[in-house]
Amino acid sequence: MTEHLVLREDIGTVARLTLNAPASLNALSDAMLAALKARLTELAGDPAVRVVLLAGAGRAFCAGHDLKEMQAGRAAPDKGAAYFADLFARCAEVMQMIPALPQPVIAEVHGIATAAGCQLVASCDMAVAAEGTRFGVNGVNIGLFCSTPMVALTRNVPRKQAFEMLTTGAFIGAEEAQRIGLVNRVAAPADLPESALALARTVAGKLGAAVRIGKRAFYDQIALPLEDAYDLAGAVMVENMLWRDTEEGISAFLDKRAPDWA
Repeated sequence: MTEHLVLREDIGTVARLTLNAPASLNALSDAMLAALKARLTELAGDPAVRVVLLAGAGRAFCAGHDLKEMQAGRAAPDKGAAYFADLFARCAEVMQMIPALPQPVIAEVHGIATAAGCQLVASCDMAVAAEGTRFGVNGVNIGLFCSTPMVALTRNVPRKQAFEMLTTGAFIGAEEAQRIGLVNRVAAPADLPESALALARTVAGKLGAAVRIGKRAFYDQIALPLEDAYDLAGAVMVENMLWRDTEEGISAFLDKRAPDWA
């Protein structure tokens, strides 16, 4: 069992997941990936949860892949080729589960978020970072270009900033991460949990079904040509408008009262 590697705490309609391998800076080991996949699968089927927070225990959010495990994989006759292919496929599966999750996912980041750890932040729908947090896709410093983290990173930040990070291995701070769009908010370290939770509670306070349909449409339309994106979004708006709770929400707004959502 790997449940201890990703802890879950429910705070009302917000579920807080904590990567819990502080000795390895919450590296994405085989066991950690399996535990995170299990937790995300669990949450996907939990209608009581409206927002997910993702944090890390100890000194850091996540330091990326477990390099010791990766080096051990080289002992195979194929020098690790099959293991590496499987590892990166499993990691990609977990990263893609986050935008596919019905609930918005907010990264609560402190310490460092490097390589696949930075990929994890970029895969989340939003992120709140503590002052002093460092972000990097620094694999190039050890001769391994961060090609899979690049996929998520380039879908968050402008390409020239992403390319500079990928090719120099340089770290950026929380304020710079916010400026280029990797992070939504920056908080004092002592205020990080409450700041992330406040954002989560704001989102959780909206009509859950509307947020779920909106999140799905957000990611579906972003990959489409402009005309097709409008066609998809228009169909989603029609579906949303026909809901009883949406009719009630609009009526409540016009009547200047709180909505009576079922």
